[in-house]
Amino acid sequence: MSIEVAIWRIDNDFNRIPLSGLDYEQRLQEAVATDSSIVEPGLLVIGQEVPTPVGSRIDILAVDAGGNLVVIELKRDRTPRDVVAQALDYGSMVRQMTSEEIAELFIDYQRDFLSETDPQGIDDALRDKFNSVPAELNSSHRLVIVAGELDPPTERIVRYLREDYGVDINVVFFRAFEDEGRHYMTRAWLAEPDLLPAATPTRAASREWNREFYVTFGDDDYRDWNDAKEYGFVSAGGGEWYIRTLRMLQPGNRVWVHVPGRGFVGVGIVRSPVVRYDQFMVDSGGSDVLIADVELEVPYARYEEIEEHFVSVDWIKTVEFDEAVWERGFFANTNIVAKPRNPKWDFTVQRLKALWEIVDEG
Repeated sequence: MSIEVAIWRIDNDFNRIPLSGLDYEQRLQEAVATDSSIVEPGLLVIGQEVPTPVGSRIDILAVDAGGNLVVIELKRDRTPRDVVAQALDYGSMVRQMTSEEIAELFIDYQRDFLSETDPQGIDDALRDKFNSVPAELNSSHRLVIVAGELDPPTERIVRYLREDYGVDINVVFFRAFEDEGRHYMTRAWLAEPDLLPAATPTRAASREWNREFYVTFGDDDYRDWNDAKEYGFVSAGGGEWYIRTLRMLQPGNRVWVHVPGRGFVGVGIVRSPVVRYDQFMVDSGGSDVLIADVELEVPYARYEEIEEHFVSVDWIKTVEFDEAVWERGFFANTNIVAKPRNPKWDFTVQRLKALWEIVDEG
């Protein structure tokens, strides 16, 4: 049974307010993007006119407090059954989205639609909106169709998908009314918003390496980030297993340095290949001296049993630990040096470039 909404003005008697000729569908997308609570309470809009691999665009993409994606699709000039089929198709696409893709989409949305010059990371926005950050993004998703009306056959299809197959799909109805020059809009749901289980996303395919090196710097009893910043190096020790990947770094390589538990703390250009602690030269007071002859925060790096190895780096940007950068969707790895092909690495590098204002030459 289709939902029908009407409004009566109560004066001395009941006067039904007529439907408005307002083309609300043309304005509704902007209204929903501005205040998504008119569709469903507790949503953060993360994308608008989101492109898909088949050339179409998702009207609005949002996320709820649980990290679940919400596809919001307006009926516009399509038939109800067409928009249901489109929403299902979009659902099959967004279930594949990874955390880094969601984080990147949110940054693009802020720049392209909100004209933000300093966009927030997705974690900060979730924290501001919901006072918490979900442990996982896109563990499930749901579909919301926005329409002025739904014909009985299409309503049966939606209920069939929900009730028999557990598809988390809903319809929200808006009707526009006009009374003595004032416009009103009503809302009604086909079913009260709830959460139904959905499929988990699949892992994104590997990509070609972007020529940017990832480096783990273990700030601990054997090495200190303050020393690395002051004297220009990254290092590792404790055996061949730990230092072997340092040999990948050659002069001219750009490295992005991550401290586990802190975040990304620096980016620089490799000046010279890896050498042992007893051969590594640093600048001290304008003179080149062995690192063994300078005072370090952590002296253990010069101990024979540690056999620390060093790579000289000209820093482009370094930060203290309280300014370290870590956001959802960032890449991390247990290797000392890596040439990541994970899609997260592309996003991580581009995001760090933006936050640290790193401009590539040429």
